[in-house]
Amino acid sequence: MEATWRWAPITAIAPIAWGTTYYVTHAYLPATHPLYGAVLRALPAGLLLLLLTRRLPAGSWWWRSLVLGTLNMSVFFALIYLAAQLLPSSVASTIMATSPMVMMLLAWGLVAERPAVTHLAGAAVGVAGVALTVFTGAEAVNGWGVLASVAAMILSSAGFILAKRWSRGVDVLASTAWQLTAGGLVLLPFAVVVEGAPPPVTGSGVAAYAYVSVVATAVAFAAWFTGLRHLPAGTVGLIGLLNPVTGVVVGTLVAAETLTPIQLGGLALTFAGILLGRPVTPRRPPVAAGSARRSEPDRAAGIR
Repeated sequence: MEATWRWAPITAIAPIAWGTTYYVTHAYLPATHPLYGAVLRALPAGLLLLLLTRRLPAGSWWWRSLVLGTLNMSVFFALIYLAAQLLPSSVASTIMATSPMVMMLLAWGLVAERPAVTHLAGAAVGVAGVALTVFTGAEAVNGWGVLASVAAMILSSAGFILAKRWSRGVDVLASTAWQLTAGGLVLLPFAVVVEGAPPPVTGSGVAAYAYVSVVATAVAFAAWFTGLRHLPAGTVGLIGLLNPVTGVVVGTLVAAETLTPIQLGGLALTFAGILLGRPVTPRRPPVAAGSARRSEPDRAAGIR
């Protein structure tokens, strides 16, 4: 376990990038086209990674890509897009912050990762910190937005755990490319039927779509699935708490929102929860001096 925590900074790229999408989506992308918003996020990212990896799915990965692409990409992106337009960023972020607990329970059932007490404690502390950081209670809450956010959290948590279970021995970039491409292709006909023509996009909209697709999707999901490959699901879920924290920080720095002392305390609690749930390096029992001296000669002599 000693080397696993080094994957945490790479994993953290994903929730930090995702935390910026609330502001970018709300400020620069059309509110009336959530399906096209999801397609234009997933499909270009998937095709870009396909060009880089130059690998197609084989065997069971054809249907696995379809399942994971639907859960992790197409449905998730559409629901998140909708939630970002209907809810204040604080409320949407708070709902998504409950995902560590869901991921731990699903990992327990699907990949036999029993959550440690420290993981559960870290999740509780982290969620409390996120609630203090992002919850204001001053803005009206849209019920459909809440439903979209809850559904996105549950579906993506299940998809992430299935990806962890199925992706052993498969290149991370390739499997990410397959999921993104499948998710975009699944959603494209629904976007055409439901929303008609693609939305008109200004120069700033093109830049926003490019950022969301390349940085917050292609790069972020590659980092996220890398973390799932090397870290316990509970730890990855705790690192995901950086998502709503980033949303608050971006709102403060870019949208000139005020960060109160209570919110600062919430940020501190969130980071404390992440540290509390980190993998613990087990201590190795001391080796007796005689055994240590004997090991190399005995091994050379073939003695067991």
